[in-house]
Amino acid sequence: MAGALSPATTLRLKPFCTVRFFTHYRKPIKLLTPNYYSSFPLKLRTISIPAPYRRRSFCSVVSAAISSGEAVEKPKFEQKDGVKTEQVREFKKRLSIVDIKGGPDEGLGRLGETLVVRGWVRTVRAQSSVTFIDVNDGSCLSNMQCVMGSDAEGYDQVDNGSISTGASVWIEGTVVGSQGSKQKIELKVQKLVVVGKSDPSFPIQKKRVSREFLRTKAHLRPRTNTFGAVSRVRNALAYATHKFFQENGFVWVSSPIITASDCEGAGEQFRVTTLIPTTKEGGDSPVNAIPTTESGSVDWSQDFFGKQAFLTVSGQLNGETYATALSDIYTFGPTFRAENSNTSRHLAEFWMIEPELAFADLDDDMACATAYLQYVVQYVLENCKEDMDFFNTWIEKGIINRLSDVVEKNFVQLTYTDAVELLLKAKKKFDFPVKWGCDLQSEHERYITEEAFGGCPIIIRDYPKDIKAFYMRQNDDGKTVAAMDMLVPRVGELIGGSQREERLEYLEERLDNLNLNKESFWWYLDLRRYGSVPHAGFGLGFERLVQFATGIDNIRDAIPFPRTPGSAEF
Repeated sequence: MAGALSPATTLRLKPFCTVRFFTHYRKPIKLLTPNYYSSFPLKLRTISIPAPYRRRSFCSVVSAAISSGEAVEKPKFEQKDGVKTEQVREFKKRLSIVDIKGGPDEGLGRLGETLVVRGWVRTVRAQSSVTFIDVNDGSCLSNMQCVMGSDAEGYDQVDNGSISTGASVWIEGTVVGSQGSKQKIELKVQKLVVVGKSDPSFPIQKKRVSREFLRTKAHLRPRTNTFGAVSRVRNALAYATHKFFQENGFVWVSSPIITASDCEGAGEQFRVTTLIPTTKEGGDSPVNAIPTTESGSVDWSQDFFGKQAFLTVSGQLNGETYATALSDIYTFGPTFRAENSNTSRHLAEFWMIEPELAFADLDDDMACATAYLQYVVQYVLENCKEDMDFFNTWIEKGIINRLSDVVEKNFVQLTYTDAVELLLKAKKKFDFPVKWGCDLQSEHERYITEEAFGGCPIIIRDYPKDIKAFYMRQNDDGKTVAAMDMLVPRVGELIGGSQREERLEYLEERLDNLNLNKESFWWYLDLRRYGSVPHAGFGLGFERLVQFATGIDNIRDAIPFPRTPGSAEF
């Protein structure tokens, strides 16, 4: 497998496992008529608090007064050693808009039911005899259209302007068939309460604004269609990630955020220190207050950890320690790179998924990566249909077909040497020249997967050791390592992995050649001293996966609060 292949040669990967798919299960919700709190006036300023509840917080009383429409039982009181106690109310899943409209009949099965909707106003359209209020609660892309006549309780809040875009509301009404063509049902309002007014300066109105502008309003952008959909797909990808690994016998390990070793050997790490004095304002820290040694260098022995410490760039090394005890593990957590890059592909803080397989080689690694990607993409296509239709219409036309190809097509692999030969023969001028030993750029990766192989995901393996990390297993040719990168359309490299060097003498020699301090990796070397086994793993930048699944072209829009050079707002 490590030998060179001709450009026309591809190898089909054996499936890593049998993958089962399940439709999302939702527990039926039984709606009951309010009893105990039915006498509470719904206008919050006139709530009457019964005596047993006067010591409870105002918020809990309001919550009870605008409950979901399910029965709220009277709390049970007990006496214990002369102290009066009250039982905690049972937690129940709240009815959301996706529960109402998300079924195959789009809510028609609920005609005639009296329901409660909570959410934020998207639009208000007042006509002569009726007002239309579109409400969204974030559970799905769809709004609930609420139709309110002048006889409905709380209509005065429409008259006085309290109902505006951005306001939070509680609405009770009856489900009726919609006269419009955009939805099958709507809510005929009986009662309305403004929970929180919205100032007229609310910056996200019913008009299209650029994603660059929305990055300056990251605290409000989840209320837009685009970022609401991105958030739900991101959530689905995270859930599917845990589901895939758990179903295949992996153990989730929490890797540390603070580390004293540099996994990638690049030195682009954020330092963690308490040596710099601080004031309450966070400024005016005198440089001469930093402790130094006699030679004038920083005395790290006086730092918090007694040595230099950094924010981690990867959880891999720590993951290997548990793989050599538990066999198959995965990490899923935040990582950091102090790389001064302002491209649409880089973040200073991002999340990484890093499985590690014991008793495994590079072929096992590639099979696992392929099965994982196909699983999570299939999950999103099946469980986020409304959001994916939105992306297909407004973000990237054809994205559903592109993702379906990933699920259905067989992945192919070729060596780095053959990939370079393919690029050299390409009738295309690249911005970055290609030669054996160079690190492939995004334009090279996208050409291979999008043009040379017609949109099929590609795995390139056996890279030159000089452009790869120290921990990758050296191949028999002495020039390459057992490394692989998975390339996908539009994104380029999505997954990078390798078989790890399990031979102590080879690993020590590699650390020496790269001038890395072996003392910092003493525990990592111990794994090779005590019961070493062949093992392999890969890393996937979660935000790039979100980009790939949504069509979002800038990685800063694939994470809730992007951290980039010069920007750490929110």
